[in-house]
Amino acid sequence: MTNKPEPFEQFLLAEGEKKVEMTLDTRMPNTCIFKFNKEDHTLGNLLRARLLQDRRVTFAAYKVPHPLFPTFELRVQTDGSLSPKEALLQACRDSVSDLNTLSREFTKEYELRKMVNEGRENGI
Repeated sequence: MTNKPEPFEQFLLAEGEKKVEMTLDTRMPNTCIFKFNKEDHTLGNLLRARLLQDRRVTFAAYKVPHPLFPTFELRVQTDGSLSPKEALLQACRDSVSDLNTLSREFTKEYELRKMVNEGRENGI
């Protein structure tokens, strides 16, 4: 017996557990804190970087409250022309679009290199 969590507990949501929870930060205008469950630095840093590319976002940062628990908190502040939730949704859409482009370009390059290598093997 150890106190180490089971591997599946690191990514499967428990019954009734939400993936993202949003709370308003009343200390700053146009600011929300999003708590992501069963996620880590990979998504946190990706969203933070994408949010900061938007001119309407004045602040975006994330923190992992404890290294043993797969959660992070993302704080987003906007200039008021859009809500933090809308900014986050747009950052997610843009990230998915970028990843689709990356996948398509990677697959195309892989297939081209595969054809070139087959040509070399066949003496073409």
